[in-house]
Amino acid sequence: MTPKPRRKKTSRPRGSAARTRSRRKTRKPWWRATQPSFLTIGVVLLAVVGGWYAWPHVQDRLGRPTPGSSVPATGPLPQAVPPVVAAPRSGGRAARPADVYSGWARQLSGRLDIPAVALQAYAYAQVETARTKPRCKLSWTLLAGIGRVESDHGRYGGARLLADGTSRPRIIGVPLDGAPGLMTIADTDGGRIDGDTTHDRAVGPMQFIPSTWRTSGADGNRDGREDPFNVNDAALAAAGYLCAGGRDLTTSQGWTRAVLSYNNTAEYVRLVYGNADTYARRSTVG
Repeated sequence: MTPKPRRKKTSRPRGSAARTRSRRKTRKPWWRATQPSFLTIGVVLLAVVGGWYAWPHVQDRLGRPTPGSSVPATGPLPQAVPPVVAAPRSGGRAARPADVYSGWARQLSGRLDIPAVALQAYAYAQVETARTKPRCKLSWTLLAGIGRVESDHGRYGGARLLADGTSRPRIIGVPLDGAPGLMTIADTDGGRIDGDTTHDRAVGPMQFIPSTWRTSGADGNRDGREDPFNVNDAALAAAGYLCAGGRDLTTSQGWTRAVLSYNNTAEYVRLVYGNADTYARRSTVG
C-alpha cells in the first residue's frame, strides 16, 4: 500500500516465482536488476519526486493481459470466481473457515504456482468480503496478484507457508528509514510486530506496516488473534483495506484506486494487473 499513512508495503524485498509452473526460483528484486531500463529508472525517480515510496517486487509479472485489456483503467477487470460456499459461521466449522476451499485450491495450486493454503485464504477473503462489504465485489485474483508481488505468496527468500498459513521464517522488510526509494516511517509499535524499535518495516505475506495493521488487521482463521504473518489473517485484512471507502472493484476506476491505495505507483498497478489477469485466465483453462 502506499503512503497515505501507507501501510504496508514498501520494503520487503520480494522473492519471485518463475514464469512457468514447472519451475520456480527466487530472482533479484526488479530494482536490483543488473541492467535496469531507462523506464524503471524513470519510475523510481518519479516516485521519489512525487513523495511516493517504492519497494522491490517479485519479478515483473506472470504474463501479459489478453488483447484489449492492457490498461487497467480501460480494460476488463480480471475475475475468476471460487466455488460458491457460504462463509462458515463460528461453531461446527472446520479448523479454518478457508478449509472449505481445500479441494478447489488443490486443483489450482500447481497450475497457478500458488500454495494451496494461500489460495484458500484468498478465496475465503473474497467470500467473506462479499458478505460484509457486498458493494466491493473483490475477487480472489486481485489478492493473489498482490500476494505475488509482495512476497511470492509467503515464499520470499526461501520462506514457506506452513499448513496453518504462517510463513517460516517470518518475512520482514527493510527498515523504512528514508533510504533511496523508501519513505521514512518512525517506529509505531515499539518493535512488537516487526522487531525494529527505530523504524517500521513491512511484514508478512501481504506486507503490512505495523501502523496499518493496527487499524486494518483481521482474524481470517478465527483463532482469536490478528497475525500479519499468517496468510489467512493478512488476506482478509488486505481485502478490507482494498474495499475501504465503499469502492466498487468491478469498475476500472475503483479497481485501480484500490491497488494504488496499496502502493501508489503506476508500475505497481501494472504488475498486479498482469498477475491477477494471468491467474484468472489460467484458473479457467481446462
